[in-house]
Amino acid sequence: MADTLRSVNPTTGAAFGEPIAETAPDEVARIAAAARAAAPGLAAMRPTERGNLMRAIATALTDHEDALVALADAESGLGETRLRGELARTTGQFDQYAAYAETGAALDVVIDHAAPRATPPRPDLRRCNIPLGPIAVYAASNFPLAFGVAGTDTAAALAAGCPVVAKAHASQPATAVLLAEIITEALEKHGADPRVFAVVSGFQAGLDLIRDPNIKAAAFTGSIAGGRALAEEAAARPEPIPFYGELGSLNPVVVTPEAVAQRGPGLVEEFAASMTLGAGQFCTKPGLLFLPEDHGLDDALAAAVRTKAVHPMLNARIREAYTAEAARLASHPQACFAVEPSSVDEGFAVTPGLIAAPVAAIDGDDALLHECFGPTALVLTYTDIAELERVLPQLPGGLTATVQLATSADPVARAALPLLAERSGRVIVNGWPTGVAVTDAQHHGGPWPATTNGRHTSVGTGAIARFMRPVAYQSTPEPLLPEALHDDNPLSLQRRVDGTMEPAAKV
Repeated sequence: MADTLRSVNPTTGAAFGEPIAETAPDEVARIAAAARAAAPGLAAMRPTERGNLMRAIATALTDHEDALVALADAESGLGETRLRGELARTTGQFDQYAAYAETGAALDVVIDHAAPRATPPRPDLRRCNIPLGPIAVYAASNFPLAFGVAGTDTAAALAAGCPVVAKAHASQPATAVLLAEIITEALEKHGADPRVFAVVSGFQAGLDLIRDPNIKAAAFTGSIAGGRALAEEAAARPEPIPFYGELGSLNPVVVTPEAVAQRGPGLVEEFAASMTLGAGQFCTKPGLLFLPEDHGLDDALAAAVRTKAVHPMLNARIREAYTAEAARLASHPQACFAVEPSSVDEGFAVTPGLIAAPVAAIDGDDALLHECFGPTALVLTYTDIAELERVLPQLPGGLTATVQLATSADPVARAALPLLAERSGRVIVNGWPTGVAVTDAQHHGGPWPATTNGRHTSVGTGAIARFMRPVAYQSTPEPLLPEALHDDNPLSLQRRVDGTMEPAAKV
């Protein structure tokens, strides 16, 4: 196995930058042990102290914006505009999670005072969440700043009070190294323990990391095959740990006949833009488009897709997998290319594509229900509501599902929405799934294979809960309790006193 990593510029296909050494097994063990040693100090921080630490990291990332964007662009080909927006999202997440941590909401404090005269008598019980400990974060290649080593999983883990050991993606190793240097320097300037964040590199280092007994949970964004392999490693440990994987998603879009009649040409343009955004390498790319028979949009749809220029794929392996999977899907006996994609000679560039088939092709047959990671989508034509009602429950789990409708009385929409909600984590009406708002109410997760645990989100303040667990203290003297469970602590968001719920003030 090679002992160095070297990124490749996806625009030219040429090797870029200096080689990055892969992290040796003994060094992975040392880093994980150091994170475990630093965990109590981070967990003991008051919420305001932790919030200030996260803001210091956000400020440091902003201060190095030009260098980060230039390096990430050279390794990803995503473009300066996109990457500046991505970095703003990343620093915004650190700020938002810091503010949320300061409210104490992540602690989920409940105090149930003793009721000795109750029948039967009830003891004093107080519950709050505590950090799990060091978290392994596996960086994604398609969002090197927002889902990389300093992305949403890292921000959520730090907000929960957990150290992070992040595994760099092989496509952007230099970007990962620079991010690690910036964050480590910010921690030291803030007077925090620099051991609460570290980066490792290399395939074997990723396996060593998830097997290390000091790691208490892992978060991953990537392929189904890679996520499944790591999930099995997490489950096979002597002490199994939680594994939060975001894997593959088809993100179906159902267009009703009424919507076609009302705004068909506009929907075609919007779909083509969403499907090809980021070269179709978004986890929320709309990969399935359901259109009614006789929609009359075939020519407009093909023209809209053909005119979309997309930036290069992230690496050679992804480009090869894209063209191979598109060809496999189009080889289905009931499918064909409406627009055939291709590779471009220079770098990892490709052209977008469309595959057409009747909905009957997926009724009882999942051969077409596999994600084509890249700017190609499957267009399925349906005959009536009954056919949709039969087929939609057969879709694999997804991050999102969308309905394009004309009015709230639209019969196809009313039938499709509840079926799509059963198979996805976010339901969208008259919008497009690309673009994930970082808000308290966001849920970026879904049934398998979208994620390994559809109850949790990787975006929004709910992401913090993945890295905490509840502990209840019974009949424990207040001096021995965590500060959050003291009666006079304003971070107690709710208290149960003799069976009644009372709100408490936030700080």
